[in-house]
Amino acid sequence: MIGTAYAQAAGQASQGDTLMGLLPIILMFVILYFLMIRPQMKKAKEHKEMTEKLQKGDEVVAVGIVGRVEKVDDNYVSLEIADKVVIQVQKQAVNQLLPKGTIK
Repeated sequence: MIGTAYAQAAGQASQGDTLMGLLPIILMFVILYFLMIRPQMKKAKEHKEMTEKLQKGDEVVAVGIVGRVEKVDDNYVSLEIADKVVIQVQKQAVNQLLPKGTIK
């Protein structure tokens, strides 16, 4: 008789026990959001703003190539990498905007 009572009590889980069991998983997702997802979204937003503000004369690094912006289209940027040498790269390939006067 006593064994049956313990079995019934063990079989019934209260609402608080279920919530406490899910708390570590919820906490892991919150930490994941603040440590990984949010900074990545911020960086992507900054990169998009930088590529939208590109204009002729800006000095940039695109795929490891340093050049001066000659022309900006909707999807492509023309870069002068040497005298009379112009290449086209995708806007998304532009990694960094350099300070004026970096290229001499």
